[in-house]
Amino acid sequence: MKAIVFDGVGNKLVDGLTVRVPGPGEVQVRIVASGLCQSDLSVVNGKIPFPVPVVLGHEGAGVVEAVGPGVSTPSVGDHVVLSTLATCGQCAACTSGRPTMCRESFGKTATPFELDGAPVHNYAALSTFSERIVVKAGQAVPIPKDIPLTAACLIGCAVLTGAGAVLNRARVQPGDSVVVIGAGGIGLNVIQAARIAGAAVIVAIDTNPGKESRTQLFGATHFIDATAGDTVTAVRELTDGGAGHVFDCVGGEAITGQAMEMVAWGGQMIMLGVAGPEARLTVPATSFYMDRSVLGCRYGSSRPGADIPKYLDLYRSGRLLLDELVTATYELEDFESLVADSRQGRLDRGVLLMPGNRR
Repeated sequence: MKAIVFDGVGNKLVDGLTVRVPGPGEVQVRIVASGLCQSDLSVVNGKIPFPVPVVLGHEGAGVVEAVGPGVSTPSVGDHVVLSTLATCGQCAACTSGRPTMCRESFGKTATPFELDGAPVHNYAALSTFSERIVVKAGQAVPIPKDIPLTAACLIGCAVLTGAGAVLNRARVQPGDSVVVIGAGGIGLNVIQAARIAGAAVIVAIDTNPGKESRTQLFGATHFIDATAGDTVTAVRELTDGGAGHVFDCVGGEAITGQAMEMVAWGGQMIMLGVAGPEARLTVPATSFYMDRSVLGCRYGSSRPGADIPKYLDLYRSGRLLLDELVTATYELEDFESLVADSRQGRLDRGVLLMPGNRR
């Protein structure tokens, strides 16, 4: 089968990759569509250390082709959205409804693929830049077959991470003020989830002024061009001294430090952007005297089995925008064009279509 393999130097389109058969509690999924996330690019540019060779991709949707022993859900033929959470289902985190805290779902590496007789790693327990993958059954959440998979695939990361940060972690309430730093795929989902939650003021910040209309489409009430002046002062003027919730969707020491200055008394900063392993957060201790908080947020504090159907209900009602997130689609052979367009800020989300797997 075809796939994109990162060998530590570059991404290569290969034909001849194989994947093992599903074992107990596992399913094989034929990938139809996969979004490209900044976390994939962070492996390529070295920001996220990862063993190679590896098949990247962790935002996908497809069709179940085979199930292993003991699997009752999903079934062969089901359309599914894929989650990165390869949870154990038995630990205290899983049984208390906090699957993102399951240690089995984080930091593990595996080599379910083989190319020319050599093992190939998967990424984030998925690897959706391949025509077929094998995952735990719980990672494949069934969805109605009339939902376009090119849009549904984005739920697997951009929506679960961005919307989940708002609804599950920050718990934004009606009338709250929200600031979103970075208007990419994650940031736009933070914006639209803040709108859904009833936030009164939603300020989007980005270095690309051309994104203003896009942020407004998803629910932003104000836009700040980060290259045009003092963003901290601009935020304070729009939010009466500071916002109740500031979401850092970019990462990096300078940006995160600025984000903390935008937080109101009693407010909180939520960190979503991926910083390098050497990055450090340095803020004055006095920042915390007035009940300010800094919150980490892994994968939107999501419960994919419950959250994905909820987001699909919001999509059907017209409140959650999915089709509008897809800026362009690409053939597997055009993967480098997708990467270039993403790096140059041309995309909200670009979606990779697998050969022969159209829907």
